[in-house]
Amino acid sequence: MNAAPAAPEPSSGPGTESATTEPRTVLFVAGAGRSGTSTFAGLMKLLGMHVPQPEVPADDSNPKGFAEPQWSVDFHDRLLADAMVTVSDSRPVAWFETGRVSTREPERIAAADWLGGHLASHPELVVKDPRLGWFLALWRVVAVRAGARPVFATMLRPPAEVVGSKQKYYQNRLGSAHLAASWLNMLLHVERATRESVTDGGRAFVRYADLLDDWTRVTMGVARRLDLQAVLHADQENLRDVHRFIDPSLRRVTVSLDDLGLPRRLHTLTEEAWQQLNHLADPDGDTAEVREALDQLRDAYVELYDESEAISRSSVEAAKTELKRRLRAPEEPRGSVADKIPHDLRAKIPPSVRSGVRRALGRPR
Repeated sequence: MNAAPAAPEPSSGPGTESATTEPRTVLFVAGAGRSGTSTFAGLMKLLGMHVPQPEVPADDSNPKGFAEPQWSVDFHDRLLADAMVTVSDSRPVAWFETGRVSTREPERIAAADWLGGHLASHPELVVKDPRLGWFLALWRVVAVRAGARPVFATMLRPPAEVVGSKQKYYQNRLGSAHLAASWLNMLLHVERATRESVTDGGRAFVRYADLLDDWTRVTMGVARRLDLQAVLHADQENLRDVHRFIDPSLRRVTVSLDDLGLPRRLHTLTEEAWQQLNHLADPDGDTAEVREALDQLRDAYVELYDESEAISRSSVEAAKTELKRRLRAPEEPRGSVADKIPHDLRAKIPPSVRSGVRRALGRPR
């Protein structure tokens, strides 16, 4: 991936002609994948904010488009690979690893150059990517360096629906427990990472169901809270475009936590975290009491993960031994070893070990 900033495209759309004089704002849309981030970012784009081009193309899993810049996706993929962290990593320690690579000055310079190039033509940008949550501290620094005010919107969708959607559209075979744990890990840490924005720019939490039910009320509420001028001054043509874009049937997966068959403690923590996160989407719901409850839940999840990791050490070591044995087998052609390993064995291997094996085999994924 070439870290050089893409040249900003010519100005077009509402408000861009005065980009050099208007206040600069970057809206970062965070949250777990399949939680409505694409819908929200696409809606912001239609209401006058700008998604840096080129965008990731639409596909069958998201036919209306992802509204995410290709540059930032490539940038995040490279940083995640360097940190040996996966997009849906459930390890609490993964935040330390991504935080470590986020402090690299060359990465900050490259991101600031890219962001600044687009801000030169468009005063209000929206940057969305499911990988974004791992690098919020980096982007806060980068936005300020580029002369912009960083603000954050986090999408909230019931965790069971997120898990079900990932299993349906991404053929994820790691199991419901892993995906629920990764949702918990992501949301609890993203919430903590965006607290500083309450004073230096702003943050908002958006329920996906509310967005589909009444997008006008939800988006205008977010725009007022975060001072998004393009959205507040959207014209009738913008509004008509959004009416055609929003489709209540986008909520195509509806399952409950009970349907997932999660381990008891994981089920309880996930349910309690969902209840507390919901308060943040209510008017005046971002209180000290809610934050304290989320801190306690985050600590409880770290404890649960540490315990689970400790007692499963034999499974991990057995999986590593089996991998080494198969890698040494002369009859196995290069590049096919991982495919020969049973799924239940692969699922026990930590993401960092799987990444190392893939690199050894010359396979990108």
